[in-house]
Amino acid sequence: MTDTLENPMLDKIFLKARTHYNWTDKPVDDALLQQVYDMAKMGPTAANSHPLRIVFVKTPEGKAKLKPCLAPGNVDKTMAAPVTAIFAHDLEFYEQLPKLLPHVDARSWYKGKPGSDETAFRNSSLEAGYFMLAARALGLDCGPMSGFDNAALDKAFFDGTSLRSNFICNLGYGDYDKLYPRSPRPDFADFCKIV
Repeated sequence: MTDTLENPMLDKIFLKARTHYNWTDKPVDDALLQQVYDMAKMGPTAANSHPLRIVFVKTPEGKAKLKPCLAPGNVDKTMAAPVTAIFAHDLEFYEQLPKLLPHVDARSWYKGKPGSDETAFRNSSLEAGYFMLAARALGLDCGPMSGFDNAALDKAFFDGTSLRSNFICNLGYGDYDKLYPRSPRPDFADFCKIV
């Protein structure tokens, strides 16, 4: 595959995209969230494992459940966001492998094996990254964060399940008039090495 994206799309996804803390009151349609997910799920994961599970918090009841789990500095921006995605990983992701990778017994590679939890965490993190890029590509703005109490959030949303929270991300239509100046990014030579 040699085709590349045109600059306007690269700007939208990477070069001019920003982390948002302030939101307009425009709602996010459930069908758009599904469209974003349907695009993001096409990204690769180890053994097609897809351990990511997402809870989209939109309702007043959901926000009331989420609010006490948040760090104080993240409450206002999260309560104002039209949607907050809780990105979680399923520690029993391997139970879906007979369906997701049917041509081999991939379930036996993970069930009860060391490293299974790391596989769930790592690959769900990849998937959450794909989700945010897909969200930007389809017109949403993102505000990812890790400022919350994982244990409290897991108890509130995932008690009695094999799901564990990774991070959360506010989604909606950002208020571009209230953006902070872009923070510096590292130079290739300072953070990368070719060997």
